[in-house]
Amino acid sequence: MTDQIAYQEYIQRRYNAFCKTVIRCAALDKILKLKRQWERQVSLDYLMNEKFVQFAASEPDEEYPFTACGQTAVLYHAELAAALALLPEQAQEEIFRYYFLRQPQRVIGVHIGRTRSTAGRHIQLALQRLREEMGVSRYE
Repeated sequence: MTDQIAYQEYIQRRYNAFCKTVIRCAALDKILKLKRQWERQVSLDYLMNEKFVQFAASEPDEEYPFTACGQTAVLYHAELAAALALLPEQAQEEIFRYYFLRQPQRVIGVHIGRTRSTAGRHIQLALQRLREEMGVSRYE
């Protein structure tokens, strides 16, 4: 093996190592960004808790039925029930399956014919719409 071939192999190995490092750092950056995003998200359980969100027009003894997937859940917050009613039917079904039936995103994704990550994104978008409808700040 000549010195030129050995040098070319050395350069190729260094380049491969560089590419692996760049890809690994990009993946770690994305993971940390997603982790920070998940830590800032507000769950529906948080939105339903009266301790954190004041609902002006609802009384504790009033019941508001929320029907999706052929099943009915009873809500005690008028604003939350109204905001859920404004969501599209698919978003209502995804919220109902995730928060009321406690189904994992993988199962929801199979039901709607999408991947787990797409189902998770749909749930995030539905929660964002709920926040906007209820006038709740994202970081409250």
